[in-house]
Amino acid sequence: MVRSSGRQMDAMRDVVIETGILTHAEGSCLISCGDTRVICAASLGQRVPIFRRNTGLGWVTAEYAMLPRSTNVRNRRESISGRPSGRTFEIQRLIGRSLRSCVHAASLGERLIVVDCDVINADGGTRCAAITGAWVALRLAVNRLMVDGVVSNDPITGQIAAVSCGILAGQTCLDLEFSEDSEAEVDANFVINNQGQLIEVQCSSEQAPFGQEGLLQMLSLARKGTKELFQTQRDAIG
Repeated sequence: MVRSSGRQMDAMRDVVIETGILTHAEGSCLISCGDTRVICAASLGQRVPIFRRNTGLGWVTAEYAMLPRSTNVRNRRESISGRPSGRTFEIQRLIGRSLRSCVHAASLGERLIVVDCDVINADGGTRCAAITGAWVALRLAVNRLMVDGVVSNDPITGQIAAVSCGILAGQTCLDLEFSEDSEAEVDANFVINNQGQLIEVQCSSEQAPFGQEGLLQMLSLARKGTKELFQTQRDAIG
């Protein structure tokens, strides 16, 4: 089966990561996954959260937002409503957990790094693109801190990336765009490190229940996709 975009079921969209797009951030990039585009910026914060103070341990967290016209209809700015939506909270916590899985808190020292992920155009897989781009922004920020002598030992222990998979018309497919995501029988997101270990799996049936075989097939596709993303990250950093 060939998808409406012309991709094979196991093919990623074109992924491009442009670094250094923000002048003032310690690390930044624009990640484009097909028509999904996310700006990621890593900043050195002022103070770690209260539960990390006087521990010598650092903390990495994330914030996520979608611009009002990143989708086909205008979304109201969440800052106007006074608080982020439940979806936004869930995604930014996912990004933060994913980033912390590859950071050695003691090597970072008692420092805070905040990674902002802003979706400027959405066509499916925004959380996965945000995680993949956030790692690049974090890597660049830590590189800068090390060059400046702020951090002596590299606190980043490996790479992380994320990709979506699904079951569409009875077949497993990799990296769903919005038109596929909205029609898929099963929708899943995989966060994986460069050792092939799982950090988080979000998977749900939108229609009928599915079996173990479908889950394992999606996992196999996710490993293939993240392997490609790891190389794209390395190429972007240089």
